[in-house]
Amino acid sequence: MQRENRLTRREDFNKVYRHGKSSANHQLVVYVLNRPQSAEGAGFRLGISVSKKVGNAVVRNRMRRMIKEIVRLNADKLLPRKDMILIVRKPAVEMEYAELEKSVLHVLKRADILVKK
Repeated sequence: MQRENRLTRREDFNKVYRHGKSSANHQLVVYVLNRPQSAEGAGFRLGISVSKKVGNAVVRNRMRRMIKEIVRLNADKLLPRKDMILIVRKPAVEMEYAELEKSVLHVLKRADILVKK
């Protein structure tokens, strides 16, 4: 995933949590916030949160890497100027890559941030 597509600063995370809209399925929760036209960068920005309840550091980092790859491969399907945070829930750990990809796309569709065909 490109550096400009990362949500990294704590204040950006807090803004998305406070003012964003959330959608969820059994494996993931997504918070989405629209960025103004005046903001730098035209693409989306993604933050990933995986709690210690999900597993140890190896499991948490594996989930982060898989989700980043799924979003990278489907970046052309995402609407621009969106800040989003994906929160991983415990059932996602047992999923294979293809199942997780389907789940990520499902929660993004529920949040209405996939490009309409």
